Amino acid sequence: MEFNGIGIGISDFKALRTRNNYFIDKTMYIKDIIDNQSGVVLVTRPRRFGKTLNMSMLRYFFDCNVKNSKELFEGLKIMGQGEKYTSKQGAYPCIYLTLKDVNDSNYENMLLDLKTAILEMYREHRYLLDSDKIYDDEKARIMDILYTREDEVALKTSVKELSGYLYRHFGKPVMLFIDEYDVPIQVAYVKGYYEKAIEFLKTFYGTTFKDNQYLEKTVLTGVSRVAKESIFSGANNFKVFTVLDNEFADDFGITSEEMDKVIKDFNVKDEKDEIKKWYDGYRIGNVEGIYNPWSILNYLTDKELKPYWVNTSSNDLIKLTLKNSVTIKEKMEKLLKDEEIEVPINLETIIVGIEENEDNIWGLMLGTGYLKVVEVVNLAEGIYKVKIPNYEIKTLFQDIVRDWFRNKVQGNDLRSILKDLVELNLDEFQMKFRVLVREMFSYMDVGENTAENFYHAFVLGMLVGLRDTYYVNSNRESGFGRYDIMLEPHDKNGNSFIIEFKVANNFEDETIDEVIESAKKQIEEKGYESNLRERGFNNITKMVFAFKGKECKMEIVK
Repeated sequence: MEFNGIGIGISDFKALRTRNNYFIDKTMYIKDIIDNQSGVVLVTRPRRFGKTLNMSMLRYFFDCNVKNSKELFEGLKIMGQGEKYTSKQGAYPCIYLTLKDVNDSNYENMLLDLKTAILEMYREHRYLLDSDKIYDDEKARIMDILYTREDEVALKTSVKELSGYLYRHFGKPVMLFIDEYDVPIQVAYVKGYYEKAIEFLKTFYGTTFKDNQYLEKTVLTGVSRVAKESIFSGANNFKVFTVLDNEFADDFGITSEEMDKVIKDFNVKDEKDEIKKWYDGYRIGNVEGIYNPWSILNYLTDKELKPYWVNTSSNDLIKLTLKNSVTIKEKMEKLLKDEEIEVPINLETIIVGIEENEDNIWGLMLGTGYLKVVEVVNLAEGIYKVKIPNYEIKTLFQDIVRDWFRNKVQGNDLRSILKDLVELNLDEFQMKFRVLVREMFSYMDVGENTAENFYHAFVLGMLVGLRDTYYVNSNRESGFGRYDIMLEPHDKNGNSFIIEFKVANNFEDETIDEVIESAKKQIEEKGYESNLRERGFNNITKMVFAFKGKECKMEIVK
């Protein structure tokens, strides 16, 4: 079948189908929703994974107020599944609410954004103003919303009231679809008005779900699974399906089989391996080899391999997790080296204090698409082996690290510091490095982990700043105060480095010079130099860095 190009950014199912844009048939999602017996279904997936398009597709299928629905679904998989499913087409009044744009900088503007979203929802049902089954006072409340005159109380009850109006007008229960339900929650936490926002949203969702006899089924999508007790305490028969669950696993993203057809349709067989390297690698439930659809569609349009997946709101929340955690930075090093790590994962995200809870940090990273599960290590304890899914996400990790450095170290260009190092401008490097230490330490909690935290941050910076020319090897032994870095140039004729970090163990009695001498002795004992020379590296510089509190000294080992 011929198609009319790619509808980049079109998330309305009807628009995509009437324009005859390229469409990957995901209509079996409709069958999966019908088969699922839960009253409230929450499906969490990374951003740009087709959630909004799938929600639009559900709405157009079930909505009794949509004309020519059968034409929209003609030839698609759902139409061949039998009367059990096709009889549901056009069988219910539907409410569609998207919260993706409720993302402002303060609570008052959040309410204005929400009023706009509710206005759009009500505008689709203006015909209720002409219904003889809606009372005059109810029509007045509808008008208040259409003219954004409603107060907070009316805003909180707006979805439940609309479901009641539709139930009475059509004499049928209502299907409710809420897209990107968690955007206001995450934005509120990052922008600093979480307590006000969550208090409002608890009532908003509680009123929507609690004892709402007008609803047939509710489907919600989002990136994270916010704890049920936080905002969904009134929802009965509530079920969440995350990236770890098998149900709905192949309903989002592009599966490897679907990707084979895409490659054939667009005649990009020669680029298959590179496309896989950049955009494949996701796993949902037991389904491996899932591609990011947003990136694929953009690549097919631009014919250029580059990062397309932009996820600013989740980036902001994830950046908070890189604050002061030694453990997180150490594991980030391994991830940026394409290694697998074992981590505890809690996908029931507790937003408050997320940066202090490792289970939630890794859960957020997995749910937002920054990680993929490689292996279940201990299901009972929630321990999983994870890695970065593909090259595109690796570049986003690198951007986060680069931004983290830029934000923490005002006036210092990490690239220029590393350039001085690899070009052996060591006096200049040492001067800039001392400023780097002083400024970064001022942003960190003073305590026993301060130097260790700096070390891991510096290694992360090296992994990003030297990624094109060096292999960055870090080997931190157990115990505080003993660190090693080896920089191996891709070109064996380049300058290679052995770097030892050492912290004063006896803070009161040990001088910075004594720490330096101890580090010099240590770097010689390790024998890294002979290891490098045996492998053909001859231009070797050995350096020691000593730390005592916020004092730092560097010396070259002759």
